Order: sequence, then C-alpha cells, then structure tokens
Amino acid sequence: MKLHDLTPNPGHNKKKKRVGRGISAGQGKTAGRGTKGEGARKASGGSLYRQGGQLPFFRSLPFKRGFVNRFRIEYAEVNLDRLAAAFEAGAEVTLDSLVEAGLVRKDTPRVAVLGRGELPQALTFKVQRVTESAKAKIEAAGGTVEIVE
Repeated sequence: MKLHDLTPNPGHNKKKKRVGRGISAGQGKTAGRGTKGEGARKASGGSLYRQGGQLPFFRSLPFKRGFVNRFRIEYAEVNLDRLAAAFEAGAEVTLDSLVEAGLVRKDTPRVAVLGRGELPQALTFKVQRVTESAKAKIEAAGGTVEIVE
C-alpha cells in the first residue's frame, strides 16, 4: 500500500445538501422547513435572550457586573484580641503557629494583623502585614514586629 492508494471509508465524504437554491434543485423555496411558523424562520427556537416575558437567562447572570483584579493579594485578617487569648507571653506568632491555634485556615497564603482589642502580653510577630495601630499596641506591650515576605 502506498500513499496514493489511501482513500477515506465509503460514505465518509458526504456532500452537504444545498437547500434554497430554486425550485428545480429539489429543496428550493421553503428548503424542507415547511410553511410559516417558528421552525421555518432562520433563528428557530429563539435565542437565549428571548424567554417570553421571563427575565432572559443572560440577564440573570452576574458576569457583566464589576471588576475582579486577578493579581490581588489576599490576606487572612487576625485581630489582637483573638491573639491575646490564643498565645502565651513570649510566644512567636507566625503563619504556622496561627494555623495550629485555629485562627486562620491551612491554605492561607498571607496574614495581616489588625489592631482591634488590647494585647496584655509581649509577643514576637513574624507576619506579612501589620496595621499601624496594631504595631503600636504590640510595641507598647513589649513585643516586636518583623515583616516577612
């Protein structure tokens, strides 16, 4: 067998029926669609935007609204009042220790410490972000803050 002997299976190459090409062509005039009615129209079955008075399907979808930044950086937020109850004095607060304490989820990439509440004990923070009010309260309690990437 050579390349010039290769042919497609019988019935594979089928000519497309050419409809609506005049009355002598066999499928002229109505082109096999019958007479009148929705099925005889070019866009039979309507569109997704036409639902006879009901709110159209496309209008009910939310993808046209707003803007989502794909490059946003998400932080898990933890307040000082929750940290005060979870850690002993002198403890080191990192992402791993917060996961162990159950304050953030395991799949959290970054942590931000917020300044709500008071911090009675001195803690060492090694986190990605700390607000200014939280930093002032931590240093007032005798703790330290180190920003890690």
